[in-house]
Amino acid sequence: MSFTLFPGTRLALALESLAGLSVGDALGAQYFMPANKPADLLDARVPEPPWEWTDDTEQACCLVAALAEGDFDRDGFAETLARRFDPGRGYGPGAIVMLREIQQGLPWPIAAAAAFDGQGSCGNGAAMRAAPLGAWHADSLAHAAAQAVRAAEVTHAHPEGIAGGVAVSVAAAIAAAARLHGHKPEPEQLLRAVAAHTPASVVRDGVTEAAQITGGVAEAAYRLGNGRRALAQDTVPFALWVAARHLQDYPAAVAACVVSGGDVDTTAAVAGGVVAAYTGVDGIPPAWLSAREPLPAWLAAAGGE
Repeated sequence: MSFTLFPGTRLALALESLAGLSVGDALGAQYFMPANKPADLLDARVPEPPWEWTDDTEQACCLVAALAEGDFDRDGFAETLARRFDPGRGYGPGAIVMLREIQQGLPWPIAAAAAFDGQGSCGNGAAMRAAPLGAWHADSLAHAAAQAVRAAEVTHAHPEGIAGGVAVSVAAAIAAAARLHGHKPEPEQLLRAVAAHTPASVVRDGVTEAAQITGGVAEAAYRLGNGRRALAQDTVPFALWVAARHLQDYPAAVAACVVSGGDVDTTAAVAGGVVAAYTGVDGIPPAWLSAREPLPAWLAAAGGE
């Protein structure tokens, strides 16, 4: 089923995905503190607020601020990332070096290509911020994939890092489209569609394997990884398996990420952004949304909230 999206609708979809991403990120990050017990989340007991968000949310806010009609503005996005980044939000050392280089005037293609001794980054940065971009392009999986490549390339020159961003963007586009036309995809159907639009990569192989996993979250984390290596290859397939299996249940999706351990803030951000693209903000528990630290004021000033 085809449909037309107007700019206001695109932005609304992106912002609801951003809400799910940021709450998942902020809540997931609480479980790096030893006093907070992941098992409590299964009984709906959550840490005391406020929940501060991390670089996952900061980068996603920068992405949403860059969304507009036409091709994704890579130069503007790079400038916003470099101007807004706060090293205290949990950025990795490589990202800090890259963004400081861009701040100092190094063109982003050079900075991204130089990362990790010229290999480029295959980390999670492109994937963890990508869901709102996919929600924006809910009317075209091809556009969601193509624009995700453009958005990823600003910081991730490695093919796996780019593939991670594409996979998450396409998943969010599928979820938002399903919300609009009222036909929820089966988990296997969603994951196979994501794989079909993701470039050949270990990430795509992982998403393909995820489509075949019918057991529980422990099996999925064992077979796919849980983000412990902080690479797109061992993070994106698992987070998308969680989102596909819990597309109607935001709390269950976040809980599945938390109890699986690993890079919890990022897996919960990815899954949360995709699930909220389907459920809308109404799927997020109001108490969780209130507990999340407010999004940056500059996002609203840029017309993104």
